[in-house]
Amino acid sequence: MFSGIVEALGTVAEMLMEGPGCRLVIQEPRIAAETKVADSIAVNGCCLTVIDVAGDTFAFQAGPETLQRTNLGDLKKGSKVNLERSLKVGERLGGHFVTGHIDDVGYLADRRDHGEWSFFRFRIPERLSLQMASKGSIAVDGVSLTIVDSEPEMFSVALIPYTLAVTTLGPLKVGDKVNLETDVLAKYVERQLQGVVRRSEG
Repeated sequence: MFSGIVEALGTVAEMLMEGPGCRLVIQEPRIAAETKVADSIAVNGCCLTVIDVAGDTFAFQAGPETLQRTNLGDLKKGSKVNLERSLKVGERLGGHFVTGHIDDVGYLADRRDHGEWSFFRFRIPERLSLQMASKGSIAVDGVSLTIVDSEPEMFSVALIPYTLAVTTLGPLKVGDKVNLETDVLAKYVERQLQGVVRRSEG
């Protein structure tokens, strides 16, 4: 479980093909120094298990499903990624509950910069909009954000200078792909409502 508060920006040191998947090696000295094999780390919001730690790098294996359903398959050597280690029991929850299980990808449809501040609109699969609401929470590339407006195939967020500076969201360009995870509580609400509808139809 994660909170959507990015700890550090890592750099892809290597992307090595392994069978149908790949080995992803990330460089980030501070996190590497405190990481051990089998730890869970969210990489652009996707929960991965550490399989090796060497110096200032740590490695993961990503299967074909992960590579196809997230933006991890688009990474290359030198790419920046958002990193967050799993929550410790008893720590403050700064964002919202994030599982690290990506629901789908979205695309930056519009970006409006106002000085150091920005307003983004993302295009999404319509089915995800049922789990979104204005003032609700969304994880974009693992970053916990508050939704401004929610439409059937679009949602918007307002980004402060700090978030733009310390995450991968700052350099995003129109058309770029992002990982999306909707609020886990919204998933349960939608599931319950579907059950109510089925019972009323039966």
